[in-house]
Amino acid sequence: MRAPVLSGAGRLFAIAAFIEGLTWAGLLIGMWLKYHAEVTHLGVYWFGRLHGAAFLFYLVATFIAAHRLRWPMWAFLLAFLAAIPPLVTVPLEWWFKRRGLLSAPVQAAP
Repeated sequence: MRAPVLSGAGRLFAIAAFIEGLTWAGLLIGMWLKYHAEVTHLGVYWFGRLHGAAFLFYLVATFIAAHRLRWPMWAFLLAFLAAIPPLVTVPLEWWFKRRGLLSAPVQAAP
């Protein structure tokens, strides 16, 4: 079975989810280096800023995808809440892709 083709808004959401998850991971590693290993604070400095921008990008991409792909309210709320705990946006994006929520909605024939 082939994966459904992503729409433009679905692709934007997938990219934003990946970047948000990647910067979360970088921030967690940076916090470990700063507070546990006590090596450097630069990981938190740089990944904190990158993750802040990625978080905002993810929220904007979520609004765009929810509007253009006509997500039900539960999908929009779940995508919004997935940005809060670390590393949840990536598995959510995979799940949305499998459910077809990132593909263009099918229009009825006239």
